[in-house]
Amino acid sequence: MRTLQPTLFDEVSAHLPLFDGLSEEAAERLAAGGYGRGLLTASLRARLRKAGFADMAALALASPVELMAVRKIGPVRVSAIRVHLLRELARLVPGARVDHDSSATDRRRLERLRAMPGERFGWAGETCADLAVKRCADIRAELDIPAADLDRIAAALTRALLPERPRVPSVAAAPDGDATPETTRARERAELLREQDRLWDAAAPEADIRPGRAVR
Repeated sequence: MRTLQPTLFDEVSAHLPLFDGLSEEAAERLAAGGYGRGLLTASLRARLRKAGFADMAALALASPVELMAVRKIGPVRVSAIRVHLLRELARLVPGARVDHDSSATDRRRLERLRAMPGERFGWAGETCADLAVKRCADIRAELDIPAADLDRIAAALTRALLPERPRVPSVAAAPDGDATPETTRARERAELLREQDRLWDAAAPEADIRPGRAVR
């Protein structure tokens, strides 16, 4: 996703959440903010919502591949979404920018791969991190393996790096008699945010992402 000749780490990262290591509190705060302001265009927000990405928490916990399954969401827009989420996260959670920028996230993932010996994939004497930073084409040539085998290696590394998802309380409708005060407040706030989002969508101009311009 990052280069014309991707590394194995690029392929693995494309199937991992935009953010990992998010606390439940951070995820809850992102969810409570809806989409925030200035995220893409009204039509693209509508497509994301229809695809099941209801708020910023859902976007943060989605992988680039999952987001790019939405029509007109490609690598550039995925990067824009991550920048938007990081900005909102930094505003809501002290220290979040340092902990969750893309460089810090990559470092954590590579550290975990460094603890995994590469022998299990036929890469004797080195770690999975050493393997991951190589280009996919070079790995296939050096290990003399078909593309399907490389896909299996990528899938295994993805499973090893998948973080535990933070629990974000649902605000879906429940029987009124079973609703707690917290659920009721969350439901009311979610409805207010949805209404605000509808108003922003209606008022927002249709604008695309262009280099050097703000993402709307």
